[in-house]
Amino acid sequence: MRVCVISGDGIGPEVLGAAVDVLRAVVPAVNLIEVEAGWATFQRLGVALPDATLAAARAADAVLFGAVASPSHSVPGYRSPIVALRRELDLYANIRPVNFEFSMPNTELSAIQHSLVIVRENTEGLYAGRERLEDGGDTAIAERLITRRASSRIVRAAFDLARSRAAAGRAQPKVTIVHKANVLRVSDGLFRTVALDVAAGYPDIATEEMLVDVAAMRLAQHPQRFDVVVTTNLFGDILSDVACIHGGGLGLASSANLGEGRALFEPVHGAAPDIAGQGIANPLAAIECVAMLLEWRRRADCAARVRAAAARVLADGPRTPDLGGTSTTADVARAVIARL
Repeated sequence: MRVCVISGDGIGPEVLGAAVDVLRAVVPAVNLIEVEAGWATFQRLGVALPDATLAAARAADAVLFGAVASPSHSVPGYRSPIVALRRELDLYANIRPVNFEFSMPNTELSAIQHSLVIVRENTEGLYAGRERLEDGGDTAIAERLITRRASSRIVRAAFDLARSRAAAGRAQPKVTIVHKANVLRVSDGLFRTVALDVAAGYPDIATEEMLVDVAAMRLAQHPQRFDVVVTTNLFGDILSDVACIHGGGLGLASSANLGEGRALFEPVHGAAPDIAGQGIANPLAAIECVAMLLEWRRRADCAARVRAAAARVLADGPRTPDLGGTSTTADVARAVIARL
């Protein structure tokens, strides 16, 4: 198994270092190819995603990605490497599960054995990068790109996922199609039309549609009413962060970026510059990325071992400060490996 490792910026090297230690513990023969990308790489080389990094990602069986620190202002020549990787590798499906068992202890959700999944289109929408300034810099315009092809394949991915969850024992599988077609009548109108056409081919899966503002409220209030949620790029980015609070917060939130025969796995939390270098970042999201990678590579037994070890650490400690503990990133990683 060849895994391309891109640590990136901020806490990326810390959490990915812990995840790689866990991966080596469970699959000692793994071949790791470590390359660079991110804001620090751009500052040093003038490019955020070097050609050598992209080539290594293409050649690998899968990619483990840490985090990227993108500036909040426009920098000539800079483009987010994770966005570029998703597009270059055509990783069109962003899968973000939320496990209710990791919710706050002794709550209604913590006793629920199931999860919900946000399925986010990953290659277009407002993240297509079509932005420009007009009127001498007084007007900024962003173009929102929605295509029939991208909409169809992401909705199919959502319904296929719902069907597989049903086969694994999920009661009453359902896909919620989220859009804002009442206002964005052309772009989201196309997404909605395509989504409902695809849904008609899955009569065994319940279907509903919901406006994005309503979906955000209901995800915050009653997440257990959802099974699989499918939506466009920006909406999926926001809704998945809303939903992750029910799965223990960003420190436990992982994601898969999937394409045809390609995959990249990354924790959702980002570079977290406020705690970078302190050794206190929670590595469990990155460690769950290892489990997702192993599962994708059809090593379900190894994935189950990693998840069982991480679940024991989550239940018994040690815990990092985001979960109310005082332990370090390395402490948690060592504890997971010990339980393996």
